[in-house]
Amino acid sequence: MCSIFSSDAPIPAGTFGGRRPPRCVRPSVGDYALLSDSQSAAMVDRRGSIDWWSVPRFDSPSVFSRLLDPRAGHFSIRPDVPFTATRRYLADTLVLETTFVTDAGAVRLLDALALQPGARSHEIGMEAPHALVRMVEGVEGRVPMRVELVPRFEYGLTLPHFRRREGGIIALAGADELHLRSDVALSFGDGQAQAEFEVSTGARHGFVLQHRPAFGREPDDLPAAATLVDETVAGWTSWATGHDTYRGPDRELVRHSSLVLQGLTYQPSGGVIAAATTSLPEIIGGSANWDYRFVWLRDLSLTMRALWVAACPSEVERHLELIWRALGDEREAPVQIMVGINGERDLSEHELGHLAGFLDSRPVRIGNEAWRQRQFDVLGEVIDAAHLMRNELGDLSSEIRSLIRGFADRAARDWREPDAGMWEARDRERHYTSSKVMRWVALDRAIDLADRLGDDLDLDTWRRAREELRDDILRNAWHDEVGAFTGAYGSDELDASVLFLPMVGFIDAREQRMRATIDAIRRELTQGPHVHRWADDPNGFIICGFWLAQCLHLLGDRDGAQRQFRALADLRNDVGLLAEMADPATGELIGNIPQAFSHVGLINTAWRLTQEIG
Repeated sequence: MCSIFSSDAPIPAGTFGGRRPPRCVRPSVGDYALLSDSQSAAMVDRRGSIDWWSVPRFDSPSVFSRLLDPRAGHFSIRPDVPFTATRRYLADTLVLETTFVTDAGAVRLLDALALQPGARSHEIGMEAPHALVRMVEGVEGRVPMRVELVPRFEYGLTLPHFRRREGGIIALAGADELHLRSDVALSFGDGQAQAEFEVSTGARHGFVLQHRPAFGREPDDLPAAATLVDETVAGWTSWATGHDTYRGPDRELVRHSSLVLQGLTYQPSGGVIAAATTSLPEIIGGSANWDYRFVWLRDLSLTMRALWVAACPSEVERHLELIWRALGDEREAPVQIMVGINGERDLSEHELGHLAGFLDSRPVRIGNEAWRQRQFDVLGEVIDAAHLMRNELGDLSSEIRSLIRGFADRAARDWREPDAGMWEARDRERHYTSSKVMRWVALDRAIDLADRLGDDLDLDTWRRAREELRDDILRNAWHDEVGAFTGAYGSDELDASVLFLPMVGFIDAREQRMRATIDAIRRELTQGPHVHRWADDPNGFIICGFWLAQCLHLLGDRDGAQRQFRALADLRNDVGLLAEMADPATGELIGNIPQAFSHVGLINTAWRLTQEIG
């Protein structure tokens, strides 16, 4: 896959990361850039190939899946001669510009998932045309180009038929159609369409590829490619202008990460997915390959804080009501830890055996069986989000009052119960320290919100449970022989999740036992800026590295915190995206990308480092 790409291209001024991408020996998740219309996502590699597009929703079956199998479909536009490439997002947008340089000249390619024409600020993503728009522009000389459209519907299962249409072609199979409109004439056969054409200085050629359902009302034709690009740029820049609240150091980093979070937001419901992809492996060649195209309640508190810091807190009520709606009235059943983008409950997991997986990392999974797990930390994360945004929420709706009261009652009732923990262990339940602490957070924040929660609260029970739980954690999470708080009661294994304890105000970072714990994690779980979740975790988990930076700041080590933050920020790829993990030896990004949790960690840490230590 790398034979036509030269990684010797310089990183252009103003792009992110500041590091030359590794020489392309094999594909890397860091090769990819995100396109989003705040309803669906596409991934574009450095060579101008769209290798992933799940449409019309983030969690829909993909129509291009080469990201997960070389035969599973793509849409590429590139020079038909050797080239080097540089790329960037246009300022304050998720519109991607790739510049190809060849011996014959240079060409610029603009890529976007089109926003609804006329949509601005909070309106973007409420409706979407479900169209990829690509513009080829001649910069210098005359450059031979090649376009390949290779749809493979339903995650690569289905080879399409092709038909001619006025000004383009249609690919269709099953419930899906792709309508391509272009001034470049494509031929088709053997399940793909292609064309060779030449671009001279100043020439422009547009491609608009719209997904349409096979049955139902025929949508209106879209404007020309150039108009769609202009409208999409205007939509994104209006969002960025209206959500520019952070004024601290590293403002551009924070601003860009907030754009990424908006790109991972399903705007009709407000749900923020964990990542745009599925089954990019935690270990290359391994089987820990998960579908992250869902909304995790666990991440809500930190995501809400990131949006409060970097963008706009006005939609917090919509997030909380999505949770209230999704969970229904289930007073006795365990709280579901994750939901679909519209609040769907059943996220049953199955394997796609026909796909080879990213670099032969099998199996490829869709759905996520973690929806069945008990993870009691979600109680604290949801109430902490409401507590954080209490001023913006004003008078709480009856639905949100009911949600908070019910979660606090559960925390008081069930704090002695084990669960699957933050890292979603699939073997057995344990008494995880981070889960216990977040149940303490649920009670602590609910008590502070009591005057907004209505009458007939059982405050005495909440207060008693909070104190009993705190004593229980301090007694059972500490391990004398390890000299640290460990990941679970009775365990001698360090776990980076305990870095959460001072961040949520459970214990002061400077308290002797917490300081010893931070020191132990730095000594035993840290390689450079990379923090492993546990001792035999092969890769650094990026948000854990950001948690360490925050803990160093809380300890008063401002210089160390800044160094840690900068080193982690430098892991971003050339267009400013972070995955879930990074290889400590090479810095290569690993896992699903872009990862909301990692960008949340960047934003929240940048903010934390501006705060005075209490």
